[in-house]
Amino acid sequence: MNAGDAGSLAPALDWASPRTRQVLGRALDGGELSVEEADLLATVTGRDLHALGLVADEMRRRQAGDLVTFVVNRNINFTNVCVKHCTFCAFSRDHRAEEGYFLPVSEVVRRAREAWELGATEVCLQAGLPPKLDGRYYIDLCAAVRREVPGLHLHAFSPEEILYGSVRSSRPIREYLIELRAAGLGTLPGTSAEILDQDVRDRISRGRITVAQWVEVITTAHALGIRTTSTIMYGHVETPAHWTRHLELLRGIQKDTGGFTEFVPLSLIHQEAPMYAKRLVPGVRPGATGAEVLRMHALARLMLGPTFRNIQSSWVKEGPKLSQVLLTVGANDLGGTLINESISTSAGAQFGQLVAPAELRRLVRDLGRVPAQRNTLYDLVRVYAEPAADEVSPLDAVDNADERFGSYRRLATGGEFRFTRR
Repeated sequence: MNAGDAGSLAPALDWASPRTRQVLGRALDGGELSVEEADLLATVTGRDLHALGLVADEMRRRQAGDLVTFVVNRNINFTNVCVKHCTFCAFSRDHRAEEGYFLPVSEVVRRAREAWELGATEVCLQAGLPPKLDGRYYIDLCAAVRREVPGLHLHAFSPEEILYGSVRSSRPIREYLIELRAAGLGTLPGTSAEILDQDVRDRISRGRITVAQWVEVITTAHALGIRTTSTIMYGHVETPAHWTRHLELLRGIQKDTGGFTEFVPLSLIHQEAPMYAKRLVPGVRPGATGAEVLRMHALARLMLGPTFRNIQSSWVKEGPKLSQVLLTVGANDLGGTLINESISTSAGAQFGQLVAPAELRRLVRDLGRVPAQRNTLYDLVRVYAEPAADEVSPLDAVDNADERFGSYRRLATGGEFRFTRR
């Protein structure tokens, strides 16, 4: 350990157990954590956990600096009808269900245009997998949004959706991605990852995209210059050993491709998840504990930070207050304003509709850090160095987001966009 590192963090490391102190010291010196060392850190408690958080915060400072970024974006979950029956998903509905909805392309375009007019730089399109979907639907949807709102970045379609579109169109994944890119696709969300362990996937989502298929979609996208995010969903039946191997797989891909923009830990929202609420999967726990959330973000910084740089804290999953705390244990990004979010909301999340830019800036400044608006690729749009220079966003004036933008409940229970009427 360098003398400066030892001086600034010596008390915390002195309190830690000898083996934890050794591993954290090596991380501070720039050493790459092995899976075995990560396994140790994934289970620390007490002062060892405190030391892990402090070291992760120091590595965040070195790798990402003191800016905390966010993107002004809108989620459009355009249908909840899905042919899959993943036990963790409370969002999807069978095509015959009364609560199934499907937004027409014109409505998706309207919502995208509205987001642009409100200052958004990104729209995120993700949804269920409707039966008998036309293989060109995703391509045509991208083209329609791009035609009407050419300046808006399209962050769209999970690897599961890409695989589905590829199969439905009888096109290889590479050719399908090339067509999507030509139609206006900018980046892919690296969702549908859950835990990248096939045994776990077979327990919680049999029939879902496999680990090998997920990797194929992601690496093919990277090879084509289409960058992606990456995620993990934890707090269900997995163990800390699954975390570290998931992170090791992502780290290996990033070394090969450099195509990931960020890593986003997503703790399970368990309240309405069928595998918990209906006891469909034995041994499911009620989401991650607070300590697990801290360990996950800190571990992600130490394992991925040297190659990823950006670790996101999800206020949708953790709420704004805990997301703020996660900025002190390795995270450097607060995600987006979202405007709408249906998938976590349907599972029982208390948050998900909107956190306005002014509130995100307030959370950042309360930590003594500097807020900055970014775009999807982490290019800075504006650094808010001084509160006096803050701009007032139209989103800051929204008092009731449900009333202004609509909500998942209104979509699912209202009849305007009922899937059975298509």
